Amino acid sequence: MINRRTVLASAGMLAAAGTVVRAQSWKAQYPELVFAVIPAENASGVLDRWQPFMDYLSRELGTKVTLRVANDYAAVIEGQRSGTVHIGSYGPASFSRALITGVPITAFAIDVNEDGTKGYHSVFYVKKDSPYQKIEDLKGKNLGLVDPNSTSGYNVPLFSLDKMGIDAEKYFGHVVVTGSHENAIIALQNGQVDVCANWWNDANESNLRRMERKGMAKYDDFRIIFTSPLIVNSPMAYLNSLPEDLKKAISAAVLNVATKDKAAFDRITDGKAKPWQTVTNDDYKPIIELVQFVDRLKRRSAS
Repeated sequence: MINRRTVLASAGMLAAAGTVVRAQSWKAQYPELVFAVIPAENASGVLDRWQPFMDYLSRELGTKVTLRVANDYAAVIEGQRSGTVHIGSYGPASFSRALITGVPITAFAIDVNEDGTKGYHSVFYVKKDSPYQKIEDLKGKNLGLVDPNSTSGYNVPLFSLDKMGIDAEKYFGHVVVTGSHENAIIALQNGQVDVCANWWNDANESNLRRMERKGMAKYDDFRIIFTSPLIVNSPMAYLNSLPEDLKKAISAAVLNVATKDKAAFDRITDGKAKPWQTVTNDDYKPIIELVQFVDRLKRRSAS
């Protein structure tokens, strides 16, 4: 005897079976997914911070997820352009650069600070015992930046200097691109530069605080002489070409990691953040405009 309850149960079973078939289909197509991270810190630090999360994603998705530690910010962009990187953890400017240059990706998760805000700052550090109190005291001295695709370590600093009427290449003795936020602090620590740019959430969390927790630097050995307005936090993005079921599975795994594997999430954030939240490409329109402005600024400076 067939009744409404039987029909509904059968429909549910068919829908579930269809989901399983689709999942099996993308697992056959993607026996391995590659997740790349920009080098906000040095390679060993990236590996230590992110590998437990890769293990979690592998379990959740039922397919191997491999971490790729990028040599520079552009490597994540080019990896997604070529399709060899399926998921990327970006900074706002490197993500915007990817969109500007036509990389077919979609942002799906954003960092959230411990206080619930979704932004951070670019700061200029000097040594605490140095005589420098403001940028204007540093004419002819050496400036440390991070990477041309870093938001707080390059694009916002150049934008901010321009607003002060300063052309970095002409104003400073040397502009040194250090490659990572940690390297910028180390260059300042070692006297290779007199001022450096870096990311900073607040007095409790920053790259410098993370370095202090790892025994690489002391927070109180440095002073901030400039703090930028708020910058939208960093996104994760996946390839548009991935199957929809796979994209949904990736998003769900990432957004739920703080409850499903708190230890892996806390390893990434040092326990100083709230769970990732959803985000869209449109949220980065101000950063796209910033990157385009800095591109024009560099062309003007070179001419």
